[in-house]
Amino acid sequence: MKLGNYINGRWVEGDGDGQLLYNAVTGETIAAASTAGLDFARILDYGRKVGSPALRKMTFHARGNMLKTLALHLRNQLDRFYAISYKTGATRADSWVDIEGGIGNLFANASLRKKFPDEVFCVDGESHNLSKQNSFMGTHILVPKEGVVVHINAFNFPVWGMLEKIAVNLLAGMPCVVKPATVTSYLTEAVVREIIASKILPEGALQLICGSAGDILNHVQSQDVVSFTGSAATGLLLKSTPRLLQENVPFNMEADSLNCIVLGEDVAPGSADWEVFVKEVRKEMTLKAGQRCTGIRRIFVPANRMEAMWKSIATALDQTVIGNPLNEKVRMGSLAGESERREVRAQVEKLMTSSQIVYGSLDHVQLIDADATKGAFISPILLMNEKPFDCKEAHEVEAFGPVSTIMPYQDLDEAIALSKLGKGSLVSTIVSANAKTARQYVVGAASHHGRILVLNSECAKESTGHGSPLPLLVHGGPGRAGGGEEMGGIRGVKHYLQRTALQGSPTMLTAITNIYQPNAKGKNPGKHPFKKYFEELEIGDQLITEKRTITAADIDRFADLSGDHFYAHIKTTDFTGTMFEQQVAHGYLIMSIAAGLFVDSYEKNPVLLNYGIDELRFTKPVYPGAEVYIRFTCKEKLPNDKRVVEKPEDFKRGDDIDKGIVKWLVEFLDETDELTGVATILTMVQRSNI
Repeated sequence: MKLGNYINGRWVEGDGDGQLLYNAVTGETIAAASTAGLDFARILDYGRKVGSPALRKMTFHARGNMLKTLALHLRNQLDRFYAISYKTGATRADSWVDIEGGIGNLFANASLRKKFPDEVFCVDGESHNLSKQNSFMGTHILVPKEGVVVHINAFNFPVWGMLEKIAVNLLAGMPCVVKPATVTSYLTEAVVREIIASKILPEGALQLICGSAGDILNHVQSQDVVSFTGSAATGLLLKSTPRLLQENVPFNMEADSLNCIVLGEDVAPGSADWEVFVKEVRKEMTLKAGQRCTGIRRIFVPANRMEAMWKSIATALDQTVIGNPLNEKVRMGSLAGESERREVRAQVEKLMTSSQIVYGSLDHVQLIDADATKGAFISPILLMNEKPFDCKEAHEVEAFGPVSTIMPYQDLDEAIALSKLGKGSLVSTIVSANAKTARQYVVGAASHHGRILVLNSECAKESTGHGSPLPLLVHGGPGRAGGGEEMGGIRGVKHYLQRTALQGSPTMLTAITNIYQPNAKGKNPGKHPFKKYFEELEIGDQLITEKRTITAADIDRFADLSGDHFYAHIKTTDFTGTMFEQQVAHGYLIMSIAAGLFVDSYEKNPVLLNYGIDELRFTKPVYPGAEVYIRFTCKEKLPNDKRVVEKPEDFKRGDDIDKGIVKWLVEFLDETDELTGVATILTMVQRSNI
């Protein structure tokens, strides 16, 4: 059987016999993979001409809902994916991280749509007034690049590695070509077949090539993006492709690194934090058989704790059952294949030139329900290096498997220095309950690590762990780790968007961005804005209210009602040396009066509730006798999806109402027409359902 390549809108097989793929547990042949004969230039062109226009026509909210629909669909196929995943040597727990973790990325990125407008592009950052008469301004917009994303992925997470990346580029509005590592590509292919069959994604949004990447990078263009996960050596080779340099193609690299964990000097043997440390090391060495780019490769402990710690880790490792991942007793399966096992052994031999094995063996592993001569099994290996500053291997050589080296440090400054000898990593962990120690380590080591976990018994039960990148946080690291950034919430999405400065009049930029810009001309709403349904409201609908005189009695009553008797609100205060001339109105009093001025409160209307206040600022004191009025403008409209209720008992009042969120610019002005305050309020507004 030969794996398929999904390209140009159809499934095709590559020419020739292809590369044989094997069951990592039994050694049996599963399939062959080939991309021979494929026209990579045509594949990329298809994505640009078919996938890109389809995605760019969709709004962020439409793309996000598409991801959510896809996640729900894939969740119904878990049993089939798990059955295939076992063949990669993964246990149920390993597969959960890969499969359900990947689907979780789809859900997380789907939720990010709420951080973007219901538009095909978005405004980025603050707007800037560039003129004295308020007629010229500037802002920035982000639009999807018009190319294709090429994802070249690693073998260790054939599902997560694909889904965590495509979730971001699809939300951004860019199509992609996925090239999984060949050795485990049969699992990726199974998931892509389900995605394509679902017809949830527009045609051209996702293409798959199983086998060699061929000359695909020789055909990228300036609007394309390349994303790579794998070894630092391969990453450097790809990054140096002349075409990438000529076209200035963005290249995001997430490479293997010598990640480390540090035991704080405050942690004593037998303590709760000691056990947390041991458990974390064992988990990171054995989960996915240590085949994680975030795995712990270096263990730093105080010199006087070395023997006690390596013995504790060895005891924990000795309790790990290794064998056939289909056996429910097994906690560690095999490596992904025989070639990976040969590579791990070769790297361990390099490490042994300056370190010694204190647990495990290169030649023997005790298994249950499996044959070590057929499967790619290996024993967890703990090495010890007692002179970490005098050797380079422990800080330069990575054995991509269940292998780690324990090393001593004399004080925390030494621990920080040792962590930096890895020349850049994806993640580092410090286990400590001492805030001073944790701060010193974080500040000292952060420049060399993409993520730092501060772990102790207080957070251990709910911690996602040393090795778990999260969709809303940046995944990447400096130096050897590649210098790239993946995921990262909104930050990750922006990687696939072009940032463009936009200049013009406030009124024109309001019309272009569909977000009201300060000083733009308002629109006569025809009737009170609160009497309009969500779809009736137009950006720029503006209400100018009547004026109201603020009195000392108003201020006194508000102070009594709220309990806020701050000295500036008391008229008998001696204001010498203060920022005020006399008794000043509470800012929240003005906010409350503003609501009374702009709210149409005499009958039910489409406004369902006040959803909140953002960016509230008080810019000028309001004294008794001032006359205030409000300029109230429809600023932005955002969809609000109906809550999905699976059980009748979960139904809440209002779940059946179709609605949206409206942002209003509220400007407080006085009799001199100067701003005394500004805020953005949010209301939930009903749709007409017509």
